[in-house]
Amino acid sequence: MNPILDIIIRSAAVYFFMMIALRLTGKKQLSQLNTTDVILILLISNAVQNAMVGNNTSLLGGVIAASVLFIINFILRKLMYKYQKLGEFLQEKPEILIHDGKLDFKILSKLDITSNELKEAMREHGVENFDQVKLAMLEVDGNISIISGETSLRQSHHKRKIHKTLGNLN
Repeated sequence: MNPILDIIIRSAAVYFFMMIALRLTGKKQLSQLNTTDVILILLISNAVQNAMVGNNTSLLGGVIAASVLFIINFILRKLMYKYQKLGEFLQEKPEILIHDGKLDFKILSKLDITSNELKEAMREHGVENFDQVKLAMLEVDGNISIISGETSLRQSHHKRKIHKTLGNLN
């Protein structure tokens, strides 16, 4: 087989394997990865390097493998934008974590979101107690959005900017 075609096929196979593996482990975005997840991904990247380029350790082989990964990613993004069903299949939907102060423990457990992570997101939005939360959602980008009954989201973001500015003055 042509060595370049071999690298292209291998790289594509590894890309789709990694996409499926991340989907099966329930990770939506990099923002949900913890330290052990990042270490795992770094080790996996080293483990699959040879699977992508085989015995070809040349600069050209590495550039071809990286190019294939970028091209596949670009094409998938365009297809997900054009075909909404494909996007829905490949990307999960936002999940409601708290509604009117009531935590959805089943969803939190399914998503492996700890109470500490939820409390951190609440503090970032200026909310102290769960009962103050009107709606908390895990967004598709992996961030947790908080809407409280007392503070609008815009005001919450404004408060965070003020705190950062004050922190820089000290």
